[in-house]
Amino acid sequence: MKILIVDDEELIRNVIKEYCILENFEVIESENGLDAIEKIKNNNIDLMVLDIMMPKLDGFSAFKEIKKIKNIPTIVLSARSEEFDKLSGFDLGIDDYLTKPFSPKELMARIKAILKRVKNIEDVYIYEDLKIDYAGRVVTIKDKEIKLTPKEYELLVYFIENKGIALSREQLLTKIWGYNFFGDDRTIDTHIKMLRNNLGKYRNLIVTIRGVGYKYNETKK
Repeated sequence: MKILIVDDEELIRNVIKEYCILENFEVIESENGLDAIEKIKNNNIDLMVLDIMMPKLDGFSAFKEIKKIKNIPTIVLSARSEEFDKLSGFDLGIDDYLTKPFSPKELMARIKAILKRVKNIEDVYIYEDLKIDYAGRVVTIKDKEIKLTPKEYELLVYFIENKGIALSREQLLTKIWGYNFFGDDRTIDTHIKMLRNNLGKYRNLIVTIRGVGYKYNETKK
C-alpha cells in the first residue's frame, strides 16, 4: 500500500513516515498542494494524509483538483479545529479529519480502518454480468472467463478506478507503460481496440473522447 503524506512541516511528515514504514506501507512525501497533485498524477496512491494550511495551494483546493484525477481515500490532518473546517472537508468528500496535535498511533488506526474498508469494497468489481476478481486478476462475462493480456487488464482496471474521468493517451501511456516507454498514441489505440473486442457487448463502456483520449462510462451500453 502506498501512502502520500502532504504537509509543509518536515517534522510531521517524518513522524508519520516512521509509523507508516513500521506498518510496511510505502511512503511518498509532498510539502505543498501543487506538488501533491503531481504526485497523484504520477503514482498509484492508496491513501492520502493531507494538511490544510500549506504554501502555493491549500489542502482543500488541492483535494478538489485531485478528485478530478482520481478518487483517493483522504484523511485531513490540520491545526484548524473549527467545526466549519471539518464540515467543509466532509462536504468535499474527505474520509476523516484529525486535529493537530495528534496521536500517531490513532492516525495509523484510522488509516488502516479506511484501507480495510476500501479493500473490502474493491476486492471484486461487478457491472451487470461483467465481473473482475482483482485478487485473481480474472475477468468474466456471464461467468465465462475472457482472456486479456496484462496490459489490457491493467487498462481496464485503471479505467474503472477513474470512472467518468476523461483520460488522455499520455496519461494512459505513463500509468500503464511507464515513463521510459517510447511508444506513441497508436499503442494506446491498438490496445483499446483489442480490449473492446474482448469486452464484447460491454465494449461501449470505454468511450472515445475526441481530441482527448478515453473514459469509462457505466451508462454506456
